[in-house]
Amino acid sequence: MTKQGYRPGSCLISMPDKSLKLACISTLKKEGNLWFRLIEAVHLSRPEDYLSIYQSGCNHSCLKCHSADFTQHYSGFWMSTEDLAEEAAKYEEQVTVWEPRERALMFYATDLCMHCGLCVLTGRRGPLCPGKLDPEQITFSVQGFGPARNIVAFTGGDLTCIPEFYAQASERIKDRCKRMWVLIETNGFGLTKENLEVLASGGVDSFWLDIKAYDKKVYRKLCGADNETVLKAPELIVDMGFILEVLTLYIPGWVEVSQIERIAELIASIDPSIPFTILAFFPAHKLSKTRSPTLPEMVAAYKAVKEVGLKKVKLGNYGVFVKSQAELETLTNLVGRNALG
Repeated sequence: MTKQGYRPGSCLISMPDKSLKLACISTLKKEGNLWFRLIEAVHLSRPEDYLSIYQSGCNHSCLKCHSADFTQHYSGFWMSTEDLAEEAAKYEEQVTVWEPRERALMFYATDLCMHCGLCVLTGRRGPLCPGKLDPEQITFSVQGFGPARNIVAFTGGDLTCIPEFYAQASERIKDRCKRMWVLIETNGFGLTKENLEVLASGGVDSFWLDIKAYDKKVYRKLCGADNETVLKAPELIVDMGFILEVLTLYIPGWVEVSQIERIAELIASIDPSIPFTILAFFPAHKLSKTRSPTLPEMVAAYKAVKEVGLKKVKLGNYGVFVKSQAELETLTNLVGRNALG
């Protein structure tokens, strides 16, 4: 990033000896022509319903990080891009839902399943079930019930500022698999035009872009890095032919309706049909004493985003702000069942 003229991210991670080292040096390496990454876990994740590769080390040090135990600390085991392609090939044999490329996103998972498992456990569908899948398409993983979609995702720590690793991993996955899409869950910091060109050359298909704040001062305080490249990334991603969805987290006192609305305006100016999720924050890491948003706050954010003109909007983590069946009914009456993510 510094070679491209940007300020560095907040990239120091804690090593086993308590020292601090750059994530791109301590959790990523190249031996010969083969890239290796420090990986915490690889498994079918919920509610995303795709194979997730959880990475150690990150170019952000977010105060609200829900995975700080491995993104801010050296943790896991080394895997090469060949190893990751092997995991993807094994997963492909278990796929129960084949998505087209334009649906290679997290956003569409809850269109298919709400992950209650009732159709498998009781033979009856749950009250929020979309009714689109047969019970035979529902499988159990370490995070619960749901389908297995033909998507491999990189999640956890983000080092897209070193795009060559992701390009090689995507290329190897596509070589080993027949119909798998590659998604990167990202903070967007590393998605410069130059880096996106590298990612495109490897066959990366889609991005789940987490825009953590619009205000640059709030962003730096919250994440330790600048958001200049983050706010430019959506237009670049779309113009270069990738599939995009955007997420923002409602954090009381930090990122509320006014900022979420500004982010929505940015996305709507590019394409109002880009999927957009407002995720409810729950206390974690250095924001463990910060409260979660309330149902009225989340509904207000939803309405503001819809008024901006975005067509595909969901509220994620609704279990955080919905505390009873009555509140769930209120929420569905206000925003509709399809807005629950």
